[in-house]
Amino acid sequence: MNKTSQPKIRKMSPQFLVTDIDRSIAFYTEKLGFDIDFSYEDFYSGISKDGFSIHLKKGKPIMAERQNKRNNEDLDLLFSVDKIEDLYEEMLSKSIEFIQPLRKMDYGKEFYVLDPDGYIIGFLEEA
Repeated sequence: MNKTSQPKIRKMSPQFLVTDIDRSIAFYTEKLGFDIDFSYEDFYSGISKDGFSIHLKKGKPIMAERQNKRNNEDLDLLFSVDKIEDLYEEMLSKSIEFIQPLRKMDYGKEFYVLDPDGYIIGFLEEA
C-alpha cells in the first residue's frame, strides 16, 4: 500500500478532568498563554498554543492519583520548547506553582508546573 494513501494522525489532544472549568481555562490562558479554541456548554473546552491542544472536561480528578504523581514528579504532559530560560522567567512572574524549578540535566533544561487540579506540566529544552 502506498504510504500517501494510509490514514494519518493530524492532531492529538489529551483530555484533563477538571473540577472547575472556568478556573482551568483562566490558568491555561492567563498563566500559560493558551487560547480558547471552543467551549461546549459549561463542561467541555479546548485550548491550544502553537498548534498543540488540551481538552478540559468538567469532572473529578482522582486526588490520590494526582498526589502520587506529584510525589513522584510523574508528568502528565511534556512540551519541548525553545528559549526555556525566557519562558521560566515569564512564568515566575505569574504566581504559578513549580514542582521542579528550572534545572540542567544531561538531556537538556527543564522545569515542571502544577495546574489547579494537580496536573504536572513539564517544559523541556532539549540539549
